Amino acid sequence: MIKVVRGNPTPEELAAALAVVRARAAATAAAAAAGDGPQVPEGWSDPARIARTVRHRPGPRSWARSYWPV
Repeated sequence: MIKVVRGNPTPEELAAALAVVRARAAATAAAAAAGDGPQVPEGWSDPARIARTVRHRPGPRSWARSYWPV
């Protein structure tokens, strides 16, 4: 079940969003039925992307840049 929590989408916007969700579900089901094996996680979910090897140089507001990648 899908529930709209915020906003007031038009019927066309809601239909477009549901079409995308259904297409993604169908593609996942087709890949599972074909026996393609485990899916490789996408790059955005990889925790290693947050850990950078480049250290920031000292300077104004360098403490703020030390936590999140730029």
